[in-house]
Amino acid sequence: MSRILNNIRVLDLSRVVAAPYATQCLGDMGAEVIKVERPGIGDDSRQYGPPFSPDGKGGHLPETPLFMGSNRNKLGIAVDLASAEGQAIIRDLARVSDVVVENFKTGDLARYGLDYASLRQINPRLIYCSVTGFGQTGPYATKPGVDSVFQGMSGMMQLTGEPDGDPQRVGFPVGDVMTALYTLSAILGALYHRDANGGEGQHIDIACLEGAIAAQSSTIMQYFMTGKQPQRRGNATHNAIPSQPFQCADVPIMVSAATDYLFAKFCRGIGQPDLATDPRFARSRDRSANSGILIPLISAIMIERPASEWMARFDAEGVICGPIYGADEVFSDPQVLARGMRIDLPNPGFGTLSFLRNPIRYSATDLDSYTRPPQIGEHTDAVLGRLLDLDAAALSALRTAGVVA
Repeated sequence: MSRILNNIRVLDLSRVVAAPYATQCLGDMGAEVIKVERPGIGDDSRQYGPPFSPDGKGGHLPETPLFMGSNRNKLGIAVDLASAEGQAIIRDLARVSDVVVENFKTGDLARYGLDYASLRQINPRLIYCSVTGFGQTGPYATKPGVDSVFQGMSGMMQLTGEPDGDPQRVGFPVGDVMTALYTLSAILGALYHRDANGGEGQHIDIACLEGAIAAQSSTIMQYFMTGKQPQRRGNATHNAIPSQPFQCADVPIMVSAATDYLFAKFCRGIGQPDLATDPRFARSRDRSANSGILIPLISAIMIERPASEWMARFDAEGVICGPIYGADEVFSDPQVLARGMRIDLPNPGFGTLSFLRNPIRYSATDLDSYTRPPQIGEHTDAVLGRLLDLDAAALSALRTAGVVA
């Protein structure tokens, strides 16, 4: 099978999570992604730990889970961007690339002649994507930021947590990941515009704060349409009742029976069909108004039986439900196993290491060819030799001067 982004080359100047996760997805789709790192140091996320993975020899792997989760399917080169020779190498690679992705602080790469205005002079078809905390314009354009800051400023944290508790950060960098997906779609759209619509290359400006805000679309619409601040509801959803975890006799499960139709099925499942016609609960707005009565009533019933029995009953009725897993349980679930979400790749000095499969599935193009994340500078000689015609003597001289590694 062919790969959907065959013949697309991406020059990846990005670090940490949001932009590297997007370029990883491009690599999954078959693009040739050349990840540029600092000699000796590499991507900042290589140092973000603990946790560290044990190497089976009493030590730990040099790469962190944060790095390994965003950098598969890439070729790794190490180039000193602060040197004139390193900048020339990047310009030469940009000349033969389709896409450049960077997440330097706004204005930083202009000092090196590696900004969009400079590179488009040598490659007008170049799609140049800048991923920053706050975007290329506005009063915060040069302000640094991280995912927890974006979650706080976007309203996400204020919306997360128990009603009587403090605002909570979502347990993974959701703002960065959502920004990565917007970045991916923006690049794919720009490629289509250039290659199918006869367009030119262009600059894409992506802000992590805006990605975190945009991810809350329906919740923000709630504010726009009512003028009221959405309130924290813990594990319950904001516009559907009942839709939350319920404690069973052993463990909790997640149940969603928000529509009137599903609520009637749910009531049959718990052996209380009359609840569906009770005027206090018959319609969604009635259940919302009387949730203080309904939820304790349901909770008292659910705790009487084990989770497996309730899920069997709900499955039989067609009620939406599911267990609440930890990571170990996720990857032993028969559905996850059947879909092959865990893949194993060879890793130097460690045998194999598990990675996540890309969840996209194409019927006619390959998305199941994976290579492990590169070591720092692992492919420097191969990439620069093939694309820039640098011979062994030239590469040795650059390495001796500290320009590449």
